[in-house]
Amino acid sequence: MPRLIQIRRSPIHGKGVFALADIPRGLRIIEYRGARITHAAARRQHPVNAEDPFHTFLFALSDGRYCIDAGTGGNAARWINHRCAPNCEAVEDYDRQGILRVYLHAKRLIRAGEELSFDYSLQFDHPATEEDRRNYLCRCRSWNCRRTMLATVEVDGIATPRKLCR
Repeated sequence: MPRLIQIRRSPIHGKGVFALADIPRGLRIIEYRGARITHAAARRQHPVNAEDPFHTFLFALSDGRYCIDAGTGGNAARWINHRCAPNCEAVEDYDRQGILRVYLHAKRLIRAGEELSFDYSLQFDHPATEEDRRNYLCRCRSWNCRRTMLATVEVDGIATPRKLCR
């Protein structure tokens, strides 16, 4: 299979992942890989970069028990940036051994040269604060940018961060 993606500098943030060829809608592009750690271990971790302490390679799994830490043993998927109008979606699926995995699928046709993105929908185990909103500002510049990477719900037509607990 020909190589479909490449990591390079992103206009959104730092590094990004770009399509080398057209990617059809629905195609499974890449698995989000890394070490599996508990949520407690993830909270104890030091920032990857002291100058950008809110940059993370953690992906919380829906099972509520584990995160994938792509900072350890991760692959190119860790460089896929957030966008409020993403062209990819994260899909969880159990493999034959019963291990929950995360794959990035194309939500629509992605043209060669286009940057891959998905909606991070970040969640905390506490109600989001103004400081949380500042720390996780969105830089995507999409037509419908909600100005946050936090998970949101619509309240009276206004996107506001979710107040979720695990």
